[in-house]
Order: sequence, then C-alpha cells, then structure tokens
Amino acid sequence: MSQPPDSRAPGKCCTVAYATPERQYTWTVELPASATVQQALVAARCGEDIPWESAAIGIFGEPVGREHVPRDGDRIEILRPLQQDPKLARRERARRQRIGR
Repeated sequence: MSQPPDSRAPGKCCTVAYATPERQYTWTVELPASATVQQALVAARCGEDIPWESAAIGIFGEPVGREHVPRDGDRIEILRPLQQDPKLARRERARRQRIGR
C-alpha cells in the first residue's frame, strides 16, 4: 500500500539575527524553499528599532545580497557598521604595548 502524498510544500527554516552591545535578537522563520534573504527579513520583521532596510546582510558572517536564496538552517545576520577599523585598532593596541601603557 502506498503512502498518501505529503500536502505540505517543501520549505526551509532559517534564523534571522541582529545584535547590539546590550542585546541579541533572533527570530526563527519558516519559508518556502525558493524564498530570498529579503523575504526572510520581511517574515521576521517586528516593531523593534532595527535597520531592516538599510543594514548590510550576511549568512554566518559572509556578506550576501538580499536576493540571495538561503539554505535550510542558515543564520541570516543583520550587520551593524564597524565602530572602528580593525586594522587601525590593532595598530593602536600594538603602539600602546610598545610604550608600556
């Protein structure tokens, strides 16, 4: 006897994340298999003060465009701009260490 066909459309589950120095926000979203990063952001959107439209986006830290199609289980990250260039920060720390501060 054969199994009845699964009536659910294939989909995926992704996490949308945004972090501030004070707090980390995460939302789990269920999406159709062909959904884009932009569609995941729309599904996760809530009333929080988060730069949904203007921020850079990454998946597990790698920058992607909003038209990118994430895979099941991907962590979509809303990225904040750097406060300081990491190279300049390292140079400043090294300079302070050399002069004993």
